Amino acid sequence: MNSIWEQNIKQNQFEQLKGNLKTDVLIIGGGITGILCVYMLKQGGIDCALIEANEICSGITKNTTAKITIQHGLIYDKMIRRFGVEKAQLYLSAQLEATERYKELCQKIECEYEQKDSYVYSVGDRKKIEREVRALERIGCSAKLFDKIKLPFSVAGAVCVPNQAQFHPLRFALELARGLPIYENTKALEIMPNRVITEHGKIDAKKIIVATHFPLLNKHGAYFLKMYQHRSYVIALKNAQDVDGMYVDEADNGMSFRNYKEYLLLGGGGHRTGKKGGNWNELEAFAKAHYPQSIEKARWATQDCMTLDDIPYIGEYSSGTSNLYVATGFNKWGITSAMVSAKILTDLVREKSNDYASVFSPSRSVLRPQLAINLTEALIGWITPTTPRCPHLGCALKYNPQEHSWDCPCHGSRFSSDGALIDNPATDDKKI
Repeated sequence: MNSIWEQNIKQNQFEQLKGNLKTDVLIIGGGITGILCVYMLKQGGIDCALIEANEICSGITKNTTAKITIQHGLIYDKMIRRFGVEKAQLYLSAQLEATERYKELCQKIECEYEQKDSYVYSVGDRKKIEREVRALERIGCSAKLFDKIKLPFSVAGAVCVPNQAQFHPLRFALELARGLPIYENTKALEIMPNRVITEHGKIDAKKIIVATHFPLLNKHGAYFLKMYQHRSYVIALKNAQDVDGMYVDEADNGMSFRNYKEYLLLGGGGHRTGKKGGNWNELEAFAKAHYPQSIEKARWATQDCMTLDDIPYIGEYSSGTSNLYVATGFNKWGITSAMVSAKILTDLVREKSNDYASVFSPSRSVLRPQLAINLTEALIGWITPTTPRCPHLGCALKYNPQEHSWDCPCHGSRFSSDGALIDNPATDDKKI
């Protein structure tokens, strides 16, 4: 089940780290976030290195739908009501800078960058859309309200932000990584103050950035309570519609649409990892009903870390750890969040101020309704008397018949049918 981005891609080859290393800044995790961090640090003349347990871009980055947009669902109305206008404006400014930075970099990299209008639609709640339009206008962003959009069903309304973009994420990330100090097949076994232990040596670093999708350390930051993971599914259809834009439903169980070359990328079927959901069956049924002449050319799934308040955690890992930083919880919007993370973290490790750091601080309040849900799911997972159990924190694993995997509904770790680790926060294989 390879994504459309993996077709006809030649992977870079980076050496495995064998022996010890000293560096000013170490980045753990070779997805697009880590690659952007090491790129920006090198551009700033900082001594740095990146280690990846497998190959770079072999995790979530290769499975994104690759939308570069300031629209992250109906985030801005929520932010104004929760945190006020100032924080919403800062969040918007961070996303605008991220989209502009992608535009600049993509002029130098052949990655099929295209400007497209972005839409968030609602099938049944026009008032939500109207509130989001007003929220965007209030914080200085031009947005339009549409009654009809180029999708094969009617909507209650849609908010459109023009001149956003889409691209080929692997072509971009792999080209950006070329020539950077990256070590593949170099797994971090232990993170200590200013030191990381790997399979073949130790790395001493003045600063450490953890960019591993879900953070590795349990005893700091309480990320296992502050986040859960969500799976969603994509199929690439030939002989389907050119929707001429990027579309996402405001509902958690809705669908997303964008084109890539002759394909329509249809996303949806989502559910909390370890729970039941529509998965590819839902997408197949939709395609059969609305695009009966279409042919499926690829299918894949992805996984996203979801925070308590819909805002990523970017900054100091916790109040009790010094010189340790994190980027996680991108809430399905990993492309612009990766760029925002790289800018904030490269400023912080250089001890420069950053206007957006307070908005994304991992040490902000956890008193949100989602916390109670996460605690409940963890408790159920711990007391469920079944095997196998997740080596991360001991929750009961659930079998996923669609993907033939064992998934953890507590924190989102996943294992193959024979126990090989697929997705973190677990760090080791599991005997099944």
